[in-house]
Amino acid sequence: MAHNNHEGKKFENFIFGILNTPFKSILVMLLIFAALAGAIMMLPTKLVLAKMLPGKSTNTFTIYIDMPKGSSINQTTAVSECVTKIMKEEKEVNDMQVFLGQGSPLDYAGLVKGSGMKMSVEFAEIVVNLSDKNTRDEKSFKMVQRLRPTIKDTCQAIVKGTVIKMIEMPAGPPTLASIVLEVYGKSNRQTIMLAAEVADILQSTDGLVDVDVMADERHTEYTLNPIEVKATQSGLSIKQVNEILYLAFEGMGVAVKNTIDLNDQISIFVALSEASQTIETNTLALLTNKLSQLSLMNQKGMMIPLTEIVEIKEELSVPMIYHKDLKTMVNVVAETDMVSQVYPLLDSREKMIKQFSNRYEVTKEPGINTYMFDLHLKDKTTGEKFLLRFDGEMKVTLDTFRDLGGAFIAALVLIFLLLVVYYKSFALSGIVLGGSFLSIIGVIAGHWVANFFTDETFFLTATSLIGFIALMGISSRNSLLLIDFAQGLIKEKGMEKRRAIAVASATRAKPIMLTAIAIILGSALLASDPVFGGLGVALISGTVAAVIISLLFVPILLNKTKAI
Repeated sequence: MAHNNHEGKKFENFIFGILNTPFKSILVMLLIFAALAGAIMMLPTKLVLAKMLPGKSTNTFTIYIDMPKGSSINQTTAVSECVTKIMKEEKEVNDMQVFLGQGSPLDYAGLVKGSGMKMSVEFAEIVVNLSDKNTRDEKSFKMVQRLRPTIKDTCQAIVKGTVIKMIEMPAGPPTLASIVLEVYGKSNRQTIMLAAEVADILQSTDGLVDVDVMADERHTEYTLNPIEVKATQSGLSIKQVNEILYLAFEGMGVAVKNTIDLNDQISIFVALSEASQTIETNTLALLTNKLSQLSLMNQKGMMIPLTEIVEIKEELSVPMIYHKDLKTMVNVVAETDMVSQVYPLLDSREKMIKQFSNRYEVTKEPGINTYMFDLHLKDKTTGEKFLLRFDGEMKVTLDTFRDLGGAFIAALVLIFLLLVVYYKSFALSGIVLGGSFLSIIGVIAGHWVANFFTDETFFLTATSLIGFIALMGISSRNSLLLIDFAQGLIKEKGMEKRRAIAVASATRAKPIMLTAIAIILGSALLASDPVFGGLGVALISGTVAAVIISLLFVPILLNKTKAI
């Protein structure tokens, strides 16, 4: 007991010495404000990076293969085999399943990425199952980051225009991609051309990968039209011509077999061999040569070459036109490579403003709102207008941080009003709130320190802000304990103001410290969680800062005010 009293007396004299010496008081205040300025500057200087939610290690990820329009199933297969060959060399890969021409059974990632709607020979999806994340040294998102360059460099070159995307199970918001840029315009052709330029800029921006324009590329198509007059003159029906064309390229059911056991009919399907059905390259000459090998027998037993009664038309495909809110729109998507989406977005936006200013009048979105990053473009020659709208995880991040910021302000206002009613003093209420707000020093600094103990970037996330809001009540309680105790000493024992504040600080230091230790130990369990780690670190480091602020900064402010 004597030891505790001795320690308490030493701390009381320490606080009293600061309060009794103007120079020391000013020095402590300058150090606190310098720490606040330094903590806030960690955000623009990128010492601490902000992100909606960090990466989450899982036991599976997916690889999307988007081939150029007009590609064959053989080309899609070749690219898929290239990818699986690389993945087979990874010891942590348990198994894989390849879905050619369709998406896999829907999971959370596929649901928000739209893979379930893709049913064409130009698409393939590879589901990769890994060993258990608890026994694996390398996290899934680190593996994806390591393998992405190898797979892209090796396999995308097989067919020009192929886009391979490595898709992880999203840890948070259900968005199409980390960065989605919606390009709006009146002309679909001009909108697609502008979207391609936007994609080139995103491709050249550090930190962005898996860039893709979600629009159909124009490719050469061949239309086979039966010539009705020639078919009739040759003694053939249009039905015969259509059936042999379908048989030549797809195959068809020609009869059925009755079964007694199943009480059903089994269709007899006839198809040409794969070599007969396919052509090596997409050219009119090879297609004509393939058709010239097919003939039909008319009613007189004469063989009529198919090329004499079928017209082959070569033309460009008509791309699908996408709309949103009744406006023509093309999506350009990109994923982030283990970085926050905020900084690549701002870099690419500046590049767009600089590059497009040559041909367009570029206008930024006025005011601060949900779409404050939008760019309005007007062609200097034709007057055609376009809109570049940033969406995806970036928009969700802005909305979340805005909502949490609103919740934080609302909490401040409510706490302030309650304190004013309790103390009948705006000054004391302001001191409590000011001391509580300064816990942000510990929150930001804690994330900076956490970076030294992790292999990947430790982001300031939405859960970190939730932790900061929760700290408001904890740190306010510390200040309330000091104020009430000091007021009681002054009123009941007639103690001098500075000595009363010093005694209150020394007396309440122990319960404040014990409360802080309980919070720190409880929050330590969250610190290692991939999603809620920000909440844990915010509570731990913010609590440490709140204790220091409560025991050093708040006593100085109380000494300056006349409300106590």
